Amino acid sequence: MNLGFGEIALILIVALLLFGPSKLPQLGKAAGQTLHEFKRGMKGVMEDEEEKKLK
Repeated sequence: MNLGFGEIALILIVALLLFGPSKLPQLGKAAGQTLHEFKRGMKGVMEDEEEKKLK
């Protein structure tokens, strides 16, 4: 899923309208942390699958 500049700009504008400028840094931080945790969890799942294949 690739997002172009137009899609990202639209998402940011909608977020700005919904949450206001004071909440955007907090939302960005929370989104980044969530993405980081998701990637870490997926890495663990992939490692478990590879381990099962080797056995």
